[in-house]
Amino acid sequence: MSPTLDAKRHSLAHILAQAVLDMFPEAKLGIGPAIDNGFYYDFELPRPLIPEDLPILEKKMKHIIKQNQPFTSEMEPADKAIAFLKEIKQPYKVELAEGFKADGSTELGFHRNGPFVDLCRGGHIESTNQIQIGSFKLDKIAGAYWKGDEKNPMLQRIYGLAFEKKEELDSYLEMRREAEKRDHRKLGKELELFAFNENVGPGLPLWLPNGTVIVEELERLAKETEQAAGYKRVRTPHLTKGKLYELSGHLAHYIDVMYPAMELDGEESYYVKPMNCPHHHMIFKATPKSYRDLPIRYAEYGTCYRYEGSGALFGLMRVRSLQMNDAHMYCTESQFEEEFIAVTQMYLKYFELFGIEKYVMRLSLHDPKKLGDKYVDEPELWKKTEDMVRKAMVKAGVNFVEVQDEAAFYGPKIDIEVYSAIGREFTLATNQVDFAVPKRMGVTYKDEKGEDAYPLVIHRAPLGTHERFIGFLIEHFGGAFPTWLAPVQVALLPVAGPHEEYARELEKELFKKGVRVELFMSEESLGKRIRNSEKQKTPYMLVMGDEEVKAGTVTVRDYKTKEQVAKNKEAFIKSLLEEIQERKL
Repeated sequence: MSPTLDAKRHSLAHILAQAVLDMFPEAKLGIGPAIDNGFYYDFELPRPLIPEDLPILEKKMKHIIKQNQPFTSEMEPADKAIAFLKEIKQPYKVELAEGFKADGSTELGFHRNGPFVDLCRGGHIESTNQIQIGSFKLDKIAGAYWKGDEKNPMLQRIYGLAFEKKEELDSYLEMRREAEKRDHRKLGKELELFAFNENVGPGLPLWLPNGTVIVEELERLAKETEQAAGYKRVRTPHLTKGKLYELSGHLAHYIDVMYPAMELDGEESYYVKPMNCPHHHMIFKATPKSYRDLPIRYAEYGTCYRYEGSGALFGLMRVRSLQMNDAHMYCTESQFEEEFIAVTQMYLKYFELFGIEKYVMRLSLHDPKKLGDKYVDEPELWKKTEDMVRKAMVKAGVNFVEVQDEAAFYGPKIDIEVYSAIGREFTLATNQVDFAVPKRMGVTYKDEKGEDAYPLVIHRAPLGTHERFIGFLIEHFGGAFPTWLAPVQVALLPVAGPHEEYARELEKELFKKGVRVELFMSEESLGKRIRNSEKQKTPYMLVMGDEEVKAGTVTVRDYKTKEQVAKNKEAFIKSLLEEIQERKL
C-alpha cells in the first residue's frame, strides 16, 4: 500500500533531523511535524543557520533516502524513555516526554531510521526509498519560540516543501513565483491603489484615487444588485454606547478585538463599532413591524473597526478599519429557506462575474460541549437551524462541507473560501443565521395572531470587506482589472504635438460618456508613454498620429491580448461602453 503524503512529509522531517545531526552533532531537537505543503523541524544549534546551509542539508537528505533506511517503531516505559533522552542530551525531548508521563502515558513511542531515533507518535513511510528524490526541497529558515511561548528559548526552524512527485513540487514553486509577482501589497504600491502611514496607524489603509475608483465601482455593483433583490439601504454611526453591545452579547464575545472604551465626562462608555448587526436591529425596532412586512432586508456599506493584533496585520487582508458589504434579512421560519437560497445564488452570480471558478462553501456548526461559553445555550435551536441551513444548501444544489466548532456565537453559518486565478486560497465572505440575538434585544414583529414573535436574521456579506476583497482581486487579476473596474480605462497617446487637439476632443467625448480616461501629452517619447501605460495595466491605449487624425480612427493597443488594431473611433467607443456596462471580464 502506498504511503500517504502526510506520512512522507513527516518522514522527511525525521530525515532532515538526521541530516542536521550529521552536520551539527550537538544539535538539540525540538519538534518536526508535517504541515500544509511540506514539513518543518525546530533545532537549537551552535550557530545561526544561513541560506547556504540548506543545499548542503538537502544533499545529505538525498543521500539518506538513497540508503533505503527502513522506519521502525518501538514502545518504551515512560521512565526508561526519559532516561534515554537524558542520556543522549536532548532536553526538549525530555520535557515533552515528562509532559506525556504527567498526562498519564505509561509508555512512549520511538521511531528509528538508520542511526536516527526520535520520540514520536508515528505516521511514517516504510522506508526512505518511498520518497522521490526530486519531490522535496528545503525552503526557508525562521525563528520559532519553543512551544510557541516567547518566554521560552528561540529555536531555529527549517521549513521544507514536499509533494508526491517532482512535477507537483515544480508546479507549486511556479505558482508561488506567480503569487509573489501578484502580491497585492507589491501591486498596490506600483498601481497607486492604497497606502499605510505610521502617523495614521497600522492596519488603517488610505485609499488613493486609483483604489477609490475600485471601491466605488464595487459599491455601485453591490447597490445595483441589492436594489434588484429588494434590499433597503440604511446608515448607522461609527460608534455607540457599550450598552448596545452588552445587550446583543457581542461585548462578551468580541471584547478582545474591539478598540478600548471611551470614557466621556462620566457618561457611559462608548466604543467604535466592530460590526453593524446591533445597529440594524435598532433600525428594525424603530418602527412597528407586522408579519406582512417580512421579509425585510437592510443593507449598508458600514465602516467597522477591529483591533487586530499587530502580528496578525497583513496588507489589506487583515486590517483594523474595514468597510463591509453588510446586510441583514429579517424573516419568518417559513421564509427562511427562500431567503437563504437567494443569498447563496447572489454569491454564485458574483463568482461568475469575477471569474472565480473554484470555491468551497463550509457549513460551520457549533460544538455542543461549548454551549453557554462559546455558543448561546439553546441546544434545540442549534439543531433546528443547522438542519434548516443544510436543507437549504441541498435544495439550492450547492456543494458544501461541514466543519465543527466554527459557528458564530448566535447560530450556524456558511463560510466561503475562494481560489484566485493561480490557485491561492482566500477566506472571503460569510452567510450567517441568527436565532438568538433578536430575542436578547427584543427585536419582534406581530404574527398572524397579533402576538409578538422573533424573526430569524440572516447576516450576509457576499463581497466581504472592501479591503480583503480588493486584496483578493488584485492578486486574482494580477493588477490587470477588467475594464469596468480599472482605475484608468483608456490612455490617449498622441504621437506628437499636431495630434494633441484630436486627442483632447476624444478625451472630452469619452469623459462625457463616463469613461475614465487619461491623456498623456507628447513631451515624452511615444515608446516611454506606452511602457508607462502598460506598467499601470491600462486596458486600452489609443495611439493617434497623422493617419488616425485624417481618417477619424484610433490605433487600439489591448493590454491583455497585446494586439494593436486600427479601429473606427465611433465603433471603438460603442464596444468600449458595452464592455463597461455589461461588466465583461
